[in-house]
Amino acid sequence: AYSQSDLSAGILHFGVGNFHRSHQAVYLNSLFNKGLDHNWAIVGSGVLSSDEKMRVLLQEQDFLTTVVEQSSSKSSALITGAMIDYLSPNSPEKIIEKLVDPSIRIVSLTITEGGYFINSATSLFDDKHDAIIYDSLNPSNPKTVFGLILAGLKKRKELGIAPFTVMSCDNIPHNGKVTCDSLAGLAKLSDEEFSLWIKEKVAFPNGMVDRITPATTNREKELLISDFGIEDNWPVFCEDFTQWVLEDNFPNGRPALEKVGVQFVEDVTPYEHMKIRILNGGHAVIAYLGGLLDIKFAHEAMENSLILGFFKKIQENEIIPVLPPVPNTDLNEYGKTIESRFSNPKIADTIVRLCYDGSNRQPKFIIPSIADCIEKNIDMEGLSLVCALWCKYCYGQTENGTKIESNDPNWERLNKTAIAAKNNPLVWIEMEDIYGEVGKNKIFQENFTLALNSLWSKGVSSTIQEYLNK
Repeated sequence: AYSQSDLSAGILHFGVGNFHRSHQAVYLNSLFNKGLDHNWAIVGSGVLSSDEKMRVLLQEQDFLTTVVEQSSSKSSALITGAMIDYLSPNSPEKIIEKLVDPSIRIVSLTITEGGYFINSATSLFDDKHDAIIYDSLNPSNPKTVFGLILAGLKKRKELGIAPFTVMSCDNIPHNGKVTCDSLAGLAKLSDEEFSLWIKEKVAFPNGMVDRITPATTNREKELLISDFGIEDNWPVFCEDFTQWVLEDNFPNGRPALEKVGVQFVEDVTPYEHMKIRILNGGHAVIAYLGGLLDIKFAHEAMENSLILGFFKKIQENEIIPVLPPVPNTDLNEYGKTIESRFSNPKIADTIVRLCYDGSNRQPKFIIPSIADCIEKNIDMEGLSLVCALWCKYCYGQTENGTKIESNDPNWERLNKTAIAAKNNPLVWIEMEDIYGEVGKNKIFQENFTLALNSLWSKGVSSTIQEYLNK
């Protein structure tokens, strides 16, 4: 119900992956369809070589994206046009130039959990990372997203242009604060005064985002043609559920997203805890067990009685009981909704995708629940078993002897540690950058040791069955 030629950019977005195009871009598309806020269109950008491939493919189709929303009983296709340009990662000077443009009032991010240069154990900015050191020494020629954002903010400050709001759309607790820490931390390495200015003048709203969005394969492209007669270089298939909860902290203005279902709240903390612990944590619960049992898709995992029982018992006994209350939300009912969403056969979310990047995801999705169980003196045998399953997965072999290919940016280290842990389980949870203080807890050490030894001596299925029988 709008023409892209009538849109103008108000948002520069880093990380134009499937999730962004099924989530933020869909909300904006709905808003534009209402005839509202046409000056808030998206300009995409990125810093990875894969971003250039995406840019070329989307440019060929005028930056349009087909989004196929799927429930268990039906599918519907929507073509979105909220993005009007995509800047090449090979042209950082053009990205910085756009960041300085006064029309850009929000810079949003979906750069994955591992893209924030945060030490998993301390939750503090890692100023020793090679890419961060490079950007601190080369602020006018940065290589990271944060280096680019800093360069844009610095020029805006010099020119007297109001700073844009920086809005993270990644699955990280307090993602606004984490983004601020990373940006100000990088700035501090070369200009402490500028770092203080960022903390005082730049807004970083926290937000919770939610929509299960698998990776695109040839399967999805072929389904789009056969079911809807649409050809798309890179379509997005996702579930029909979507949620976005934001703190209303946008000093330089924002689109009226509340008119298309976005919830604006004073404090997003209880919502993000709920989603990250139950949904993302739930994915981790089924992922490594499913991977070790050679299961391909998440919905197939939920059809397995062992995995379903494992998921439900951990949610009910160890994850939900340690969560704070959420306004107008029944956490047990939310857990049942997650079970239904994971079971949706139309989504075809792969176990391999859910297993990816455990070294960044486990410290955010699983270990905080263990820490809370320890603090509240609640048994965490199931969550300890989840950690043991991850360890055995990183050993690199399924129960049937099939090789598990590298599936983590730190796979070499994880694989080496998992091999050593077969005879000395505590080696695994001594990875302090992942487990932190939790790894030093005696009860967790005992639970983890028993779980890993059982996985090796009795096998995965027998170990899970024993846990369910207790």
